Amino acid sequence: MSSHISKLCLAGVAMIVSSAVHAADMPIPVIEHVPQVPVVAGGWYLRGDIGYKVYQAPNVSYGGTQWQNESLNNTGMIGVGVGYKFSDFLRGDITLDYEFPAKVKARAPCPAPCGGLGAGQFSQEEASIDVLTMLVNGYVDIGTWRGFTPYVGGGVGVSHVSTNDIKFRNPDGSSGSYPGDSTWNFSWALMAGGSYAIDQNWSIDAGYRYLNIGNAYSSSFSTGGGNPSRKIKYEDLQAHEFRIGARYTFNSSPSYIPEPIITKY
Repeated sequence: MSSHISKLCLAGVAMIVSSAVHAADMPIPVIEHVPQVPVVAGGWYLRGDIGYKVYQAPNVSYGGTQWQNESLNNTGMIGVGVGYKFSDFLRGDITLDYEFPAKVKARAPCPAPCGGLGAGQFSQEEASIDVLTMLVNGYVDIGTWRGFTPYVGGGVGVSHVSTNDIKFRNPDGSSGSYPGDSTWNFSWALMAGGSYAIDQNWSIDAGYRYLNIGNAYSSSFSTGGGNPSRKIKYEDLQAHEFRIGARYTFNSSPSYIPEPIITKY
């Protein structure tokens, strides 16, 4: 009986020793920390811009008379805005831009006789136009390479267009002025450009914007001789803008989603 018990005890000891040796031969577990995956957080931003505005020639008329040799001088503009970056590729903002006054010039056919000089004469016409434009804009940021991000965008809004200092000079040297006016127009824009990130908050932005402003008008007046009261129309005001500015983005640091710790053998 005692021999059987001894054999059982020896077998148990052998099993324990075998298990310990097997455990000693197993590799030590390695705890691998998977790198955290950055997720770009959205953020509010402020922007400021300056630019140079190149106007296309407008169509100017009074009543049924089309004026000739129209031109609208180039001018400068300043703007501010507030926006939000929704993702790496999509953002939007609201901008308010003021354009410094630009001068319209044209020649108006004179009714015969023109200043006592006969038919076929022209008066020299001038006016000053300034514009305040508010747009709601959307942009697609195409991608970022070494801090540089090209983008395209579009916007819709309104423009307050004011016409002032409307003057004329006849061929005989006589001159005068007409009353100005202002109006609100629907406006729209197309944009393309690029930004460069100086750091996580500051970016420099440079781009092109096409802006369609609509029409401008004088107040109604009559040229006398029983002519009805009409307005001078400055139609199809369109501009090409070359802009540069800066954006400051709040809370632009990346946020992180921790990955689970994976144990490997």
